[in-house]
Amino acid sequence: MEPNFQTSFIPKAPMVEKRAMPSRPTSLLTVISIFIFFAVIIASGGLYFYKGVLAKNITSMSAQLTLAKNSFEPDQITRLQVLDKRLRASENLLNGHISISPIFEALQALTMKTVRYTKFSYSFNDKGKVDVKMSGQAIGYRSIALQSDLFGTNKDIIDPVFSNLSLDDKGNVLFDLEFSVDQNFVNYKQMLSTESTTN
Repeated sequence: MEPNFQTSFIPKAPMVEKRAMPSRPTSLLTVISIFIFFAVIIASGGLYFYKGVLAKNITSMSAQLTLAKNSFEPDQITRLQVLDKRLRASENLLNGHISISPIFEALQALTMKTVRYTKFSYSFNDKGKVDVKMSGQAIGYRSIALQSDLFGTNKDIIDPVFSNLSLDDKGNVLFDLEFSVDQNFVNYKQMLSTESTTN
């Protein structure tokens, strides 16, 4: 038998030629804009997740703060506030407290045996000093001159002045004495700190 051939003149494939599309070169501007686009998308996603983490942290910390606040006893806090006010008031009193004993100690160390005092008073002036006024008796004018020289050697006694010199019926010299001392010299707190450093 003869083989059966079917011949057809109709082509099975289209006769149109396939042309390759010429590729356009990508510009640098396109590459940069694509890079920036993806960078913005990644940064936005990162910020969104970071915002969520911050919100969780704030919630956690506020819960911890509330817990810590509730752990303190309000009565204890009130008592501590009252104690703080008392301590501040006592510190102010201590800073402003004046002790005259340093003046007496200085007088005891400087006064000669031939001089004695009969009156003592003090007042505060507006220059931050303590003015001391005294009266006394001395055996002769020479004792007063020597006593004045002794007062001049002490830096704490400022401007000692003997005045109103007169003789009594026994021949003793009566006098008035005025001098000043710095307020720090008679400050109680300063005196305590000086005593603690010397001991």
